[in-house]
Amino acid sequence: MKICCIGAGYVGGPTMAMIAHKCPDIQVTVVDINEQRIAEWNSDKLPIYEKGLDEIVSEARDRNLFFSTNVDQGIDEADIIFMSVNTPTKTYGTGAGKASDLKYIELCARKIAEVAKTDKIVVEKSTLPVRTAQTIRTILDNCPSNANFQVLSNPEFLAEGTAIEDLLNPDRVLIGGEESPEGETAIQTLADVYARWVPREKILTTNVWSSELSKLTANAFLAQRISSINAISALCEATDANVDEVAAAIGTDSRIGPKFLKASVGFGGSCFQKDVLNLVYLCEHYGLNEVAEYWEQVIKMNDFQKQRFVQRIVKTLFNTLAGKKIAILGFAFKKDTNDTRESSAIYICRDLIEEQAEVHIYDPKVPASQIYQDIGVEENHPLVHISNSAEDACLDAHALAVVTEWDEFKTLNFQAIFEKMLKPAFLFDGRNILDLKKLREIGFVTHGVGRS
Repeated sequence: MKICCIGAGYVGGPTMAMIAHKCPDIQVTVVDINEQRIAEWNSDKLPIYEKGLDEIVSEARDRNLFFSTNVDQGIDEADIIFMSVNTPTKTYGTGAGKASDLKYIELCARKIAEVAKTDKIVVEKSTLPVRTAQTIRTILDNCPSNANFQVLSNPEFLAEGTAIEDLLNPDRVLIGGEESPEGETAIQTLADVYARWVPREKILTTNVWSSELSKLTANAFLAQRISSINAISALCEATDANVDEVAAAIGTDSRIGPKFLKASVGFGGSCFQKDVLNLVYLCEHYGLNEVAEYWEQVIKMNDFQKQRFVQRIVKTLFNTLAGKKIAILGFAFKKDTNDTRESSAIYICRDLIEEQAEVHIYDPKVPASQIYQDIGVEENHPLVHISNSAEDACLDAHALAVVTEWDEFKTLNFQAIFEKMLKPAFLFDGRNILDLKKLREIGFVTHGVGRS
């Protein structure tokens, strides 16, 4: 068997590396038109950071795992083709700001139809709106050759920062396909690949539409939980309650559970906002306006939480940040990844710059060029500086803000940091990972999210 994955991004690269690792008899090729990205996958410095990924790629690369820019060859030789290309939110035309932009998916399908000369199983790996499989099928049915295609939905449920563990021990593998003998055969073929290391009872099969919708729904539910506890954090601050204590209390209820009840400056990443907005657009498209409004509030609450964090900094620092130095610890949207897509830090830094604050940013994995690009400023911008350590960022700062929950921030020498900051020294824990009582004993004026 030969597998080809079109798209060498955060999903395609790690997923194919795991398949190659667990199935050494299957040839796995990841193709992409981005020459630099493919070169990085073939180098000692991979384009993405995930714990354990380097070892898995090194073990399988050039044995049965290959990275190539030869898209046509990859498609032509493959029995199974994964489509793992970007599906960003549209910025133009109908559905702008909410709907998924499917231009890359369509281009991908057209390329398969153009090149394929033998029967293929085509697998949707990207997060897609419900019934996208029908669009793909329509394009493939007009293939100039006599090749037959089966289109499956196999959404990813990876959490960045734990992607390798999620691939090794998934909660479930979901495969949706056509309800026909040919569809069932295709589903079984793909299921047999995953069954090489995933227990059969964790491999769930559905019709293709249920599979597509399940991915959007899963992310919407997770985002909803985060926005819900963040809404309560605002009430906690107004009433002197402690949001961590509230979360612990309700998390012991077996009907609720403790996961995704950590108050913070808000969620980020490539999926949550995009998928919730996609769900909003789908509901509007089908005339379910009340349902659309319900899910849109999840995004509004997330935006409110970021704005509230900045306003608290402004208010605490005597209602002006002009000329003041603010240390920003963390820029990735979460720890253990270098992904900055929709990171809360982007919006917080932009708002602080609007207030004429001088931001000094430190993140252990995000390169300076990415930070400048995300904020939207040139590298010589007078209000944006990239630091080589947390200590450097905090030197002579009026305040520091923890924006990403990197483990190293929990063990910083805050006594030494305090001594080198301007007084009063303000500390804002946007991820609730620090012991504020101990920090107050050092001398910091501290603020958490939903706790004092």
